[in-house]
Parts: sequence; C-alpha cells; structure tokens
Amino acid sequence: MKIEVTNFTKTIGKTNVLENINVTLNSGHIYGVVGKNGSGKTMFLRMISGLILPTKGEVKVDGKVLGKQISFPDQLGILLEKPSFLGHLTGYENLKMLAKIRNNASDEDIQSYMNLFDLDWKSKKKVKQYSLGMKQKLGIIQAMMENQQIIILDEPFNALDEASVETLRQVLRKLKAEKKLIVMTSHNKEDIQLLCDYTFTLSAGKMMSSTNESVALIAE
Repeated sequence: MKIEVTNFTKTIGKTNVLENINVTLNSGHIYGVVGKNGSGKTMFLRMISGLILPTKGEVKVDGKVLGKQISFPDQLGILLEKPSFLGHLTGYENLKMLAKIRNNASDEDIQSYMNLFDLDWKSKKKVKQYSLGMKQKLGIIQAMMENQQIIILDEPFNALDEASVETLRQVLRKLKAEKKLIVMTSHNKEDIQLLCDYTFTLSAGKMMSSTNESVALIAE
C-alpha cells in the first residue's frame, strides 16, 4: 500500500488548518505524527483517511484519488480520539456488529484480540460501564481485527495500563513485520522513539519531516 499526499491544503473559514502538505507513506513502516495540541495532527490523520477533502491538492491511495476515484482507502482501520460505541451492548457485541459491515473478521478473530488486550469477551458488562482504558482497547481492536492494511491510530496509548501499553507495542511491531502501513500520533516521546521509522512534526498545520533521530525536537 502507498499513500501519496500532494500539495494538500485544507482551509476552514480564512484559516489553513493544513497547508501544502507533501508526503509519501509506504507499507512496512510505522510513521509518527507529532506536535503541540492544535498543530493539525488529528486533521492530518483525517486527511489520509479520506474523512476530510482538500481545498487544494490531493491524496492518492495506491494511485486512486480520495474523494474522486474512491471515497475511503480500502482496508482502512482507524482509531480516532475518544472512540465511541453503543453503550447498551457489550464490548464483544459492539465488535461483532462492526465486523458484519465488511465480513472480514470472524468471531475467533475478535475473541483473540479481546483476549490479547485482556478484555473478557464473555463478559456481560455493557460498554456504558467500561472504563476509559477499556473503551480505548475496544477502539484499538476494531482498527486491527479485520486484518486492515492501513492502520491509523490517534493517541492509541491514551488511558492504557502498563501491560496494555507493552501489548500494543508488540502488536504494532508484528503488524509492521506483516507489511502493514501504520500512522500514529503520540504525546509520548518514548512511544515514538521505540516504534516509529519516521516522524513528521506539525506546527500550525505545516509539516517538517524528520527521521526518528529528530524526535527530541518535538515541542512539549
């Protein structure tokens, strides 16, 4: 898989929330997007996911233009901040319902991921009773359970306990080895240093690309 962003600018009102973004993302790598709050990190993820369309420029996924030739990237898994689920259903019921949309995840796939992240798939607890960390795990699972080839994760380590942080790190390394294309944001320098092959630092909607060696330049 390849994502090519060319001269992407998104203007809301009179403000460029993303300005002249040019970047190419390839399978088999983990990319980190970093910057201060309000720098455009989440907008960048929405851009490459097809959730926002450009005022100028374009995004291509395997040569197809988002918003013209395709609406969304095929085989996309995405976690945006504060994932929402149906509160009156269990976690397992929520994931099974989502899996029916594309029929790419079996019950066994869902159960395996829930076990991996220490969520009891047999539990009758409703999602409205879940902690923030448990909801975060559900969000992570739905982004991966269908063997998606492009995985977009907005602050995936938020609210996770130490064991789950390590589990997620191991899972991301495994997915990278399977040639998945992974893009993530994180406020934690350690996550970026340990996992990402490349980092992109955003400031006021403008991008400076760097290797992982430049992570120390990230503004607190």
